Amino acid sequence: MISVNIPYGKSHIKIQIPGKRLAGILESRAHQYKPEAGEEELVRKSLENPIGSRTLSELAKGRNKVVIITSDHTRPVPTKIIAPQLLAEIRKGNPGADITFLVATGFHRATTEAELLNKFGPGMRKNEKIVVHNCWAPNSMINAGKLPSGGDLIINKLAMEADLLIAEGFIEPHLFAGFSGGRKSVLPGIVSEVTVLANHCAEFIAHDKARAGILKGNPMHEDMVYAAKQAKLAFIANVIIDSDKKIIKAVAGDPEQAHLEGCRFAGELAAVEAKPADIVITSNGGYPLDQNVYQHVKALTSAESTCREGGVIIACAACNDGHGSEDLYHWLCGGAKEAMDKIMKIDRDATIPDQWATQIMARVQLKHTVIFVTDQCDHKIITDMGFKAACTFEEAMAAAEAIVGAESGITVIPDGVAVIVN
Repeated sequence: MISVNIPYGKSHIKIQIPGKRLAGILESRAHQYKPEAGEEELVRKSLENPIGSRTLSELAKGRNKVVIITSDHTRPVPTKIIAPQLLAEIRKGNPGADITFLVATGFHRATTEAELLNKFGPGMRKNEKIVVHNCWAPNSMINAGKLPSGGDLIINKLAMEADLLIAEGFIEPHLFAGFSGGRKSVLPGIVSEVTVLANHCAEFIAHDKARAGILKGNPMHEDMVYAAKQAKLAFIANVIIDSDKKIIKAVAGDPEQAHLEGCRFAGELAAVEAKPADIVITSNGGYPLDQNVYQHVKALTSAESTCREGGVIIACAACNDGHGSEDLYHWLCGGAKEAMDKIMKIDRDATIPDQWATQIMARVQLKHTVIFVTDQCDHKIITDMGFKAACTFEEAMAAAEAIVGAESGITVIPDGVAVIVN
């Protein structure tokens, strides 16, 4: 038997796989990568040697109104390591700068006080100005024109009125944007719901270039780059992390050049060869990305890339926050085929909330049975959405084998968010 640890919440589930049935274990090489320095030093060195940009302290001179876009509660960005160094650099160049952290919630729910404390720590939470973006608050937005795709570009007023706009974040494969990080802090991070929906239309989600690891020719990425330019995003500090959420690489500087360098590094580590099998076991990398069903669209697409049609995907997923999206829940409650048929008839300029996630999950459901392993979520929520649910991995395996056979091949993707399956 082969033992594999699968991230689950803030811990792991240890699974046992018969060696003769194991087709492969697909893991990002980031998990074994040995960084050249400690986390704080990696960030410091990146800030001292920015790519395609002057240092942040130089950029901050004479810039009194500074906004730092920071990721929300759904992203494991090590803000406690990055943010203090950003603050020090800004204040080195301009000791009196008025600095605001803008939490990029995108289309997600608001970040709670407890989550802000966990993200920033009590010191920064008490002493720094922190504003949580609300994409449904039109009075907090400014219209910045049209996206290349034709949608309205409406951006948070704080960011648009800043003298210096900065973003911290992390870079990993992203199921339709190619990679996270960089320009994604602006779109979808701090834009209006109108702009998010325009970018996340059915046409783009179905586009063959809107896939993990692809930037060139990706229409969603092109919209995002344009939005970042319109917002005058001047500097980024992005990191690449391993399975323990530890920094293994940091890039800083010009939003496009530094991001591309980070994507190159992350992409080389994340690329894995598909190992087709009838059963694929995966996860969303544990907390914070496995808090709800909605976020698991990421792991499911990685599993989809190596699961044979008619096969079973087992997702180990705490989902302690439930479905994560009322819209996704109601879409899928009506059935995958019905949802897909309706979505593909919706025009680009008529996109509705969480249509994109429904489109991808319905696509997976139409080809595969999906079993969620969770003891922290009401199973009725999961089954209402057209998935199956199990309390334990063993229960899920028994259900999978009843569908595809007890001798079926098995592929394991311990962290489905961290890989690009080719």
